[in-house]
Amino acid sequence: MTDPAMEALERLYRDDGARLERALVLFAGDREVAKDALAETFAQAIRGRSRVRDPRGWVWRTAFRIAAAELKDRGRHSGGLRESVYEMPEPVVDLVRGLGRLTPKQRACLVLFHYAGYPAKDVARIVGSTPAAVTVHLAVGRRRLRQLLEADDDGS
Repeated sequence: MTDPAMEALERLYRDDGARLERALVLFAGDREVAKDALAETFAQAIRGRSRVRDPRGWVWRTAFRIAAAELKDRGRHSGGLRESVYEMPEPVVDLVRGLGRLTPKQRACLVLFHYAGYPAKDVARIVGSTPAAVTVHLAVGRRRLRQLLEADDDGS
């Protein structure tokens, strides 16, 4: 007997798993936090699959919340690249470092909107905010990230 909810989660993992993990690495700056958040999210989804109405939205929202909680538990309220994580091209390293200097909401909004392609309304649901606040986080976060990346280019 097949379980349609389980099949949907398996398909979601195949379709979104790698992209979600990369988004979590951008958010957390730590591959281990990203992998742990992804694994815990899908474990929770499997356990509660009969109660999850919107699996994709639930998985993305839960993964970001778990990653944020893990950063907080580790005493790293902001993301920031752990040098020993893994090899990345230099522009990506600079981006992750810059993202790590933003507030967690700005970082999550930027990653979800620009990388994951979610509209502001969906980003708001994922981060527990309003579309108007997401728009502000995006504007302020982009401006701050641009300043940080320009300062890095100047050697400041």
